[in-house]
Amino acid sequence: MYIIPAIDIIDGKCVRLSQGDYDQKKIYNENPLEVAKEFESYGVRKLHLVDLDGAKAKRVINYPVLEQIAQNTNLEIEFGGGIKSDEDIQRVFDSGATQAIIGTIAVKEPDTFFRWLDRYGPERVILGADVKDEKLAINGWLETSEVSIFDFLKEHASRGVKHVICTDISKDGMLQGTSVQLYEKLMQAFPDMNIIASGGVSSNKDIEQLQAIGSPAVVVGKAIYENRINLKYFLPKNPQQRQLSKRIIPCLDIKDGRTVKGINFLELRDAGDPVEQAKAYSDQGADELVFLDISATNEKRKTLRELVRKVAEQVNIPFTVGGGISSSEDVSRLLESGADKISINSAAVRNPDLINELSKNFGAQCITVAIDAKQIDGQWKVHLNGGRLPTEIDLFEWAKEVEQRGAGEILFTSMDHDGTKAGFANEALAKLSENLQIPIIASGGAGNMEHFKETFEKGKADAALAASIFHYNEIGIPELKNYLAQQNIPTRI
Repeated sequence: MYIIPAIDIIDGKCVRLSQGDYDQKKIYNENPLEVAKEFESYGVRKLHLVDLDGAKAKRVINYPVLEQIAQNTNLEIEFGGGIKSDEDIQRVFDSGATQAIIGTIAVKEPDTFFRWLDRYGPERVILGADVKDEKLAINGWLETSEVSIFDFLKEHASRGVKHVICTDISKDGMLQGTSVQLYEKLMQAFPDMNIIASGGVSSNKDIEQLQAIGSPAVVVGKAIYENRINLKYFLPKNPQQRQLSKRIIPCLDIKDGRTVKGINFLELRDAGDPVEQAKAYSDQGADELVFLDISATNEKRKTLRELVRKVAEQVNIPFTVGGGISSSEDVSRLLESGADKISINSAAVRNPDLINELSKNFGAQCITVAIDAKQIDGQWKVHLNGGRLPTEIDLFEWAKEVEQRGAGEILFTSMDHDGTKAGFANEALAKLSENLQIPIIASGGAGNMEHFKETFEKGKADAALAASIFHYNEIGIPELKNYLAQQNIPTRI
């Protein structure tokens, strides 16, 4: 099974809709080529490019975007949206598309569709079947027909169609899971067709479910842009083929409703209002946020949930919440309050099965396991209770177990480096990254922009987390990202 990232275009910009509603669009990037290059750097080889302007206008509009991506990447491009005439489809191919996706014409003008199928061949013409309640939708999802998807595909299978992209528009853009049962029924009914799933992917678990039924491919859009899936699971494991954009993550340690910061987990001092800081970091271009309630107790969890709700109202980037989480009920409450991911630390060590339980219930993409470790006699040992309780557990053995139990990523904090501004623990980070397939977030030691460069290059970290240098305006996030770009380190600008 392979993943096909999607880029939907409106006004030349990369957007996503919810349930095909043009009034519910969100702009993710004003430069689709930049997004396509980023996907290519991951190891992606095929791109799903949709001209939503064209679908609405009933003629292809965004040829320039197609041409730009085709000329500046080596991606195979399947292009759809607004292909209504012989001139449209020929120009799509002339502009660099590998395959053309045909939807509305296949329903309204089947003779034209089959003529194109004969002219260009079944490998270059993909049947686009947009579905709602197992009935076809057309014209960019603006119209719903009474044609059954099963009756529709039966006719097309008999005429030689090989590739079908089936999008459940009731799921698309909602991040609520895919129509696994529908795809399984279609694959059983049409075993000789290549049924490509599309719409609703919200987690690695969704993709794993599609893999389990034998789905050959899935188109994924919003889940990638919202960091809901971990492409490391599904793309080439060779690091040279997988150069993901590095993430910059401000961390807010919370105590009694305020942000605090210390040195080596001690000497805490007030660093501001967490909601105001979260909004500022989101506006500045942070990729994600992490909130860690370092004084979490049963009594204070309600306060934390209220904080999560306030943050969710102010930011439009993913954020992780940790502190005192020890059950599925805790996770449910935080996710319902607006958190995107949760972080567990001491509770995971004391009850490793908790990782399995949470990963199964909520998906690996929601589960971050934080590991605080310190060198003792030359050996990295895991510490609990906010770094106050040493154990005999080896950092690298525990990290491997965490991955095997279903965590989506690891947040590694070197207690020796935390708050010192002397740089990250890059040797340990590199060993973690080389031994694991899930993302590693570096934490502890950021003091200047060069430290971020070093942890991405030498430490091979996927993301870097910092606190005081951001809280006290020692480094600005836009300046940091510009610096990294100058060092040829990919980030989302």
